[in-house]
Amino acid sequence: MEATYHEATTINQVIDQLDLIIKDSIKNGNRIGYFAALYKRVTVTVKTKIAEGYFEDNDRMEKLDVIFANRYLKAYHHRINKETLSKSWQLAFDACDQWRPLVIQHLFIGMNAHIGLDLGIAAAQVQPDNINDLKPDFDKINVILGELTEVVQDELSEIYPIMKTLDRIAGGADEKIAGFTMDIAREAAWNVALNYNALSNSEHAAYIEDRDKSVAEFGQNINSPGKWINFLIVIARLFERGNIASKIAVLNKE
Repeated sequence: MEATYHEATTINQVIDQLDLIIKDSIKNGNRIGYFAALYKRVTVTVKTKIAEGYFEDNDRMEKLDVIFANRYLKAYHHRINKETLSKSWQLAFDACDQWRPLVIQHLFIGMNAHIGLDLGIAAAQVQPDNINDLKPDFDKINVILGELTEVVQDELSEIYPIMKTLDRIAGGADEKIAGFTMDIAREAAWNVALNYNALSNSEHAAYIEDRDKSVAEFGQNINSPGKWINFLIVIARLFERGNIASKIAVLNKE
């Protein structure tokens, strides 16, 4: 795909650019498409909710979505053009060149970078004054993500057939854990928004650099959680069903 970065100005443009990344990833067998497919699903759902008037300020939520997405899209194009990018996204994209990480690890490493680093900054930028006015709509995103958890899990079970059995055994506990984990991540992102908002413009760059370092360190733990867990990951990886393109296609279902 074209390597020139074009900043999105609408949520439809975000979806179009994600589509291009997904198509290019399927064509070239690039694992970057895993997270892009998940992100597109979230973005399409947010678009639908905006059209339904779900948020208190729907115009502001589209602006937040676009500012937030542009941080990912810009990081992606920096990667394609071999330009400098944040440590968090560098880690996520580098993982896509590695065989061992599971699809679910790729998704979590991407979410770690995007939620842990980008979301709070985007929130502070879209609502620089009276930032707490944004909190109710910010929290509603958790509800949307919670609704998507089971859908994504069903798709992952096509890649890991054993997941259906484990899900029956867990009795829904895994969805609750995933939702709880996401709530924690987004609450941390809200704290980033508050911290960023409280700083002067001259202090923002240093804060982002420090936050990026912390997020990247956590992402490394997701990518390589330890010797014995890594061994189990290799075993699970051997049983992933399909090639890169087919797995992206599973995650990209309409």
